[in-house]
Amino acid sequence: MMADDVYLLDSDVFVTAKNRYYSFDICPGFWKSIAHHHRKRNVFSIDRIRKEILAGDNTEELVKWVKNEVPGSFFCSTKTDQVVAAYSEIMSWAQQNPQYYLSAKEEFAMSADGWLVAYARVEGVTVVTNEESAPDSKRIIKLPDVCNRFEVRFDRIFPMLRALNIRFDWVESSG
Repeated sequence: MMADDVYLLDSDVFVTAKNRYYSFDICPGFWKSIAHHHRKRNVFSIDRIRKEILAGDNTEELVKWVKNEVPGSFFCSTKTDQVVAAYSEIMSWAQQNPQYYLSAKEEFAMSADGWLVAYARVEGVTVVTNEESAPDSKRIIKLPDVCNRFEVRFDRIFPMLRALNIRFDWVESSG
């Protein structure tokens, strides 16, 4: 398998899917396809994303899914020397960048985004996010812009689903 076929999911992919087009009750196939493609070693996330998700309410469906359905291997460790070194470089760039307001730098430092880019950069995989690039932004450091700066591939959820040949088809029930 080539790293081109490996996707690293941002937390917003899970949250948006749950809240919008792939809610657990109407599209369980989305969640099953994520697990299936993880078993095929195509879809992962990182430990920092897991932490962000688990910070939610324990009665929330996404939190329950991560706790009860997702294997531990899904969330890759960022605690390697290479990832930590890449993260340090990314954070140094962000903190020294005069374009961004201090509040943007603080928010970026507290989020998992820098870790996501660092892991993807080290492993040569594609970040999947719903965020849009905003290269002139001062108020927020956008994940696609960090990916661009550090030459990390990124995409959105629908191209990933297409690349993995995932289809959700309706089957008429007898009821």
